Amino acid sequence: MLSRFMSGSIRNLEREYSCTVRLLDDTEYTCTIQRDAKGQYLFDLICHHLNLLEKDYFGIRYVDPDKQRHWLEFTKSIAKQMKAEPPFTMCLRVKFYPPDPAGLKEEITRYLVFLQIKRDLYHGRLLCKTSDAAILAAYILQAEIGDYDPGKHPEGYCSKFQFFPKHSEKLERRIADIHKTELIGQTPETSERNFLQKAQMLETYGVDPHPCKDVSGNPAFLAFTPFGFVVLQGNKRVHFLKWNEVTKLKFEGKTFHIYANQKEDKKIILTYFAPTPEACKHLWKCGVENQAFYKLDKSSQVRTVSSSNLFFKGSRFRYSGRVAKEVMEQSAKIKREPPEIHRAGLVPSRSCPSITHGPRLSSVPRTRRRAVHISIMEGLESLRDSAHSTPVRSVSHGESFIPRSRSQATDASEGMAVISDEAYSPSDSVLPTPVAEHSMELSVSRQINGAPCSIEEEKESEAGTPTHGEGGDFGVDGRSAQEGAGGDSALSEVEQVNKFVLSVLRLLLVTIGLLFVLLLLLIILTESDLDIAFLSDIRQTPEFEQFHYEYFCPLRRWFACKLRWVGGLLINK
Repeated sequence: MLSRFMSGSIRNLEREYSCTVRLLDDTEYTCTIQRDAKGQYLFDLICHHLNLLEKDYFGIRYVDPDKQRHWLEFTKSIAKQMKAEPPFTMCLRVKFYPPDPAGLKEEITRYLVFLQIKRDLYHGRLLCKTSDAAILAAYILQAEIGDYDPGKHPEGYCSKFQFFPKHSEKLERRIADIHKTELIGQTPETSERNFLQKAQMLETYGVDPHPCKDVSGNPAFLAFTPFGFVVLQGNKRVHFLKWNEVTKLKFEGKTFHIYANQKEDKKIILTYFAPTPEACKHLWKCGVENQAFYKLDKSSQVRTVSSSNLFFKGSRFRYSGRVAKEVMEQSAKIKREPPEIHRAGLVPSRSCPSITHGPRLSSVPRTRRRAVHISIMEGLESLRDSAHSTPVRSVSHGESFIPRSRSQATDASEGMAVISDEAYSPSDSVLPTPVAEHSMELSVSRQINGAPCSIEEEKESEAGTPTHGEGGDFGVDGRSAQEGAGGDSALSEVEQVNKFVLSVLRLLLVTIGLLFVLLLLLIILTESDLDIAFLSDIRQTPEFEQFHYEYFCPLRRWFACKLRWVGGLLINK
């Protein structure tokens, strides 16, 4: 019986899990890992498979059963982090966007960052003005299909490519004009580098949006970029704090606080509310990691961070890895033959297709198109012309490792915080669903091309679970934004009461524990032979003499007797 139990335990320890990681070109890497394998082991396997040396910019993302995204922590066991049952499905993504992506040492790294930014463009995370969008799309065309050839590319060939959540025929014509006339002769490597140089100049470069609400209940998107912390509302960037201005990040429940010091010793505190406590903790951890990566000079300066000022309360987290300056110094030392790159080209993909046969925005009647757009934006108002938007402040990117071209452009555009012609809403990363006669046709075409309905579907794609509908914008986040005001207020009141009760109980337990420790310390000091005035005064009080003779001395004799008895047993044995 015992041997069978032990053999079962051994088998359990040696158990292997199947793990699938979806790469940036939508290919899959499948491997088996031991039960106690840590995240670093899996990450090293993927980097070896890709022949990637500049790997500190990348990370592995997964989605839990509650549709909450997480970054895999490399110092912890994979099996303990994953809440789902094996086999595990994860994704390789850019975690820390390079401050100067075009200046990366190796072409393989630039290509992977190019794929990530192309994905951001498609899903609406990288939002820009129409003129910039046309140039970015033309660079993608040149990188993937080469020079314009009238024999291969008939009139209207741009209509078969999907670069953005939605675009018009006018934009398609502009993309084709740039591709035909301005980019002739550019190699894929050159086009990708030009694409990266253009993308890094945009206000939404490096933005991984976290949906929140401000203190007035207005929707906002919080993000951490190579240059600092940003808040986006409508089509404007309403807040920008450079990393050297951010002093502390805190969260409690759903509430997230950013503390910052600005010029002339001006201290500010920004407060936002995440949809769930889990989303708020993920936001906080992302902020801690980004601040350490971009702000510090050495990884030895990284410290463990607490989410609360009280040592007995809140979460503790520490960034593990090299910082940006160390990564760039290490990249400069790379000396090897450039690895061969197998570019994916124009193939249909699940999450970031280049070709789609779904109807363009202009193919939907105007009245229906407006109705569809309103339905997509339900619960997430456009604040472009809102009178209660947070005031815009003029800022400039002044970090030491920011490219010269970006800092010059920022200085030239100081005071302009409009990021695009449309409201920033990554949940719009989908072609509007046509109604009635077009719905079935689009549904079939989406299955053929693998295009996602929204970020919710991208999450489920990462999680490896089937989708349950096409209406989700942000899953739990989107549904939370659409809850009724009455239900929200009732729930928040209960949560606040529970938090208060828990805080009081924690404080009470800690106070009792400290008093007990102090009492023991006082007894030890008074019973000692230390000749201190206040201890002598305590020893002479009647209460202490009564305690000494009636409690302390009998307890001391009892302990001495027990120790002698145990000592005798040990000597006899």
